[in-house]
Amino acid sequence: MPNLVMEYSNSVDERVNVQGLLEDLHKVALQSGLFDIGSVKSRSLRCDHWLIGEEGDSVDFIHISFELLDGRTPEQKRELSRQLMAELQCQASSVQSLTVNIRDMDKECFQKALN
Repeated sequence: MPNLVMEYSNSVDERVNVQGLLEDLHKVALQSGLFDIGSVKSRSLRCDHWLIGEEGDSVDFIHISFELLDGRTPEQKRELSRQLMAELQCQASSVQSLTVNIRDMDKECFQKALN
């Protein structure tokens, strides 16, 4: 059930192959060995409006939010975060702000419906 969401400023489109980066980040999650391969979901969200500190929208960014059901060790999550960041830095070193956040979801509160 892990969800990888890559948010990025619209200026990133000019310098980064966004679809290729998303595919490679997805592969990192698949190859981590932490998840059932069929459950990994990845998507990108382009941001046309953002503000960062006093610099407003002059700072471009890519932010990865990776949500997963709780139960992984801190070491496993740290390694996944490190691998995702390494891929980001490899493909998007021209982007000023690169961030990754791994977040546990509460199994007791998660709901899923398949039709």
